[in-house]
Amino acid sequence: MSRTILDIHILQTVPPSNLNRDDTGSPKSAVYGGVRRARVSSQAWKRATRQAFRELLDPSDLGVRTKRVVEALTERITEREKSLIAEDVWPMAAEVVQAATGAKIEVKARKSSGKDGRSEDAAEPQAPQSSYLLFLSAHQLDGLADIAIEGLGKKADPKVFVKDREVKARAKQCAATRHSADVALFGRMVADMADINVDAAAQVAHAISVHAVDMETDYFTAVDDRTSDAEPGAGMIGTVDFNSATLYRYAAVDVDLLTKNLDAGLAEGERSGEPVRRAVEAFVEGFTLSMPTGKVNTFGNHTLPDAVIVKLRSSRPVSFVGAFEEAVTHGAADGHIRAACRALAEHIPAVENAFGAPADHTWVVRAGAQTEDLAPLGAEVNLRRLVTEVGEAVAARLRKR
Repeated sequence: MSRTILDIHILQTVPPSNLNRDDTGSPKSAVYGGVRRARVSSQAWKRATRQAFRELLDPSDLGVRTKRVVEALTERITEREKSLIAEDVWPMAAEVVQAATGAKIEVKARKSSGKDGRSEDAAEPQAPQSSYLLFLSAHQLDGLADIAIEGLGKKADPKVFVKDREVKARAKQCAATRHSADVALFGRMVADMADINVDAAAQVAHAISVHAVDMETDYFTAVDDRTSDAEPGAGMIGTVDFNSATLYRYAAVDVDLLTKNLDAGLAEGERSGEPVRRAVEAFVEGFTLSMPTGKVNTFGNHTLPDAVIVKLRSSRPVSFVGAFEEAVTHGAADGHIRAACRALAEHIPAVENAFGAPADHTWVVRAGAQTEDLAPLGAEVNLRRLVTEVGEAVAARLRKR
């Protein structure tokens, strides 16, 4: 059966930076092709992409991933019912969330501080929290708010109210339908209620450098502005690790699964075509332009990609990281990007021809003469045209379903 798969391949050069740290504070790395490479984890770039969605999608198309889900639900309730006080709403909100997700909801114990063993705000009441992060869409929170308001209007005991079979079924139905674009793309795992899990429609690879990298360390000092001439020397001394790299980034979107995820809970006769198109366009643009923010104030590493290749396929996703299994090297006059583009331009047709896996359509966005080897691979466009044309191509396929 024909599928609809989007592959996104990006080459991006990043100057001295520390985008994604390990437990020692050093930039993450990995061995590939027998040499040490710079690495940025998929989780780091997924979060950066989700953050970019805030500028690309309406809030109603997005979700929130938090342990403070009771607070988030309470805000929705009190916005509608101005007479309600947050503290009075928390018990009902907590029970409704627990009924919908199965997650354990409880007040988090605070650590004491100070000589008397009490924290400064120990007397302030706290909203209950879930034991792990819950990812719920705006529509799902709105639906749960409706249920909670119903229970509050009846002045029902929260625990008794959610034990009603019909109420519990409605709460669970709210959590299982009307997924937001980010939940549909990146998935959701709910440990206590697996039947409301959402399989991710997007897969993001760990970005790795196309070449070998060496770790470097910046030794820095900071001067105390109030130090007198009688007290020479630095007020602070420290080090920060960094590297610089040309990265190969890859992501794939299963448009069929994305459509299924976004179809969940639609009324009969409704189609998810437009939400799918918006989600695809937002992902292509968000993934392309986003950047993890690790140590960004220290290094200011705000680069854009050197080249972006997007392929629309009817079979399965294909990564071309194998182009860089042999680490790219360069001469004294050249950087890594020209050699990386040449390697990618040779590898892509070789793989597609050998395995009979050509793409239905290929778009290429590139900047500068160093990327000219990529030009023959597909239709050359700028980013705006890329986003629009990919969205149109996906929408056209959905109309044929």
